[in-house]
Amino acid sequence: MSVSSTSGRTMLRRTALLGSKLTSGAGSSALEASRFARPAVFGSYRSVHRSARLPAITPSETRRRPTLQPHHHSLVQARVNGPAPTSKRTIFIQTENTPNPDALKFIPNHRVLPENFPTTFLEYLSPRSTLAPPHPSPLAAQLLNVEGVTSVFYGPDFITVTKAADANWAHIKPEVFSLITQAVTSGESIVNTVAKAGGEASQGEEVDSLRFDEEDDEVVGMIKELLDTRIRPAIQEDGGDIEFRGFENGIVLLKLRGACRTCDSSTVTLKNGIESMLMHYIEEVQGVEQVMDPEEEISMHEFAKFEQKLRQQKGPDATASTGGKGTLDSAP
Repeated sequence: MSVSSTSGRTMLRRTALLGSKLTSGAGSSALEASRFARPAVFGSYRSVHRSARLPAITPSETRRRPTLQPHHHSLVQARVNGPAPTSKRTIFIQTENTPNPDALKFIPNHRVLPENFPTTFLEYLSPRSTLAPPHPSPLAAQLLNVEGVTSVFYGPDFITVTKAADANWAHIKPEVFSLITQAVTSGESIVNTVAKAGGEASQGEEVDSLRFDEEDDEVVGMIKELLDTRIRPAIQEDGGDIEFRGFENGIVLLKLRGACRTCDSSTVTLKNGIESMLMHYIEEVQGVEQVMDPEEEISMHEFAKFEQKLRQQKGPDATASTGGKGTLDSAP
């Protein structure tokens, strides 16, 4: 091997070694440059990212704490507290039969008479009574406007509707359901209170006749207590109520209301039920009598004349309704 070839190879090896060093140096310089460059880039990125997530709180009026928008607020309220306040009420109405086939008891899941109402019932027997003070009722006016409905009775939490004998419940019930539902879901008062002219209260309209009165004697007080605690709850279950009209010469004067007012079994209720209980517990009581209002006496008299005419035309067994023997205007 010649010296020249040896020196040539040595030159080539040194040149390759120098190239590799230069290459590694360039790479090292690039790596070092990237090392010094990356923190600045990442630091800038992190600073931008944090500023987007956590804005600095300054006293400037242009920056305020985030608040829920109205539609977001209503959504949260609907999820936590149920339906939004603007949603309509839901109502479920039950019906119960009464001893009177012409009277039906409607029970909405809503109070009918207002809280602390002075009496336990209201009864509307004519369209005019639904408009007259002290307690007019738009719902009662609409119910009495339904063909076949003769009276509307309000209890604390139920409504008793009485129909004519020749009317059909299949035609009346849907309209009654619709009117009660509309009245309750609208949020309007079922019963209003209006001051009467002169400020005088008519009997049985503004004051509970069974309420304790310091001026009552001992016997009357016992009669009222027995009627209120033992008899009234049973009559209310039948869709009616009872009114105390007085105690004279050993006779308790009462007035049945609601479904019990025109029921066939009202006389049995008075004699075998109420009279027997009062005479058993209070020895001063000698009997019980049903009191009729003047308007009712006229109505019953006219109805009796109509029935008599009907019997003459169609025979002695013909009858227009539940009137006649066994009703309130006849003896048992």
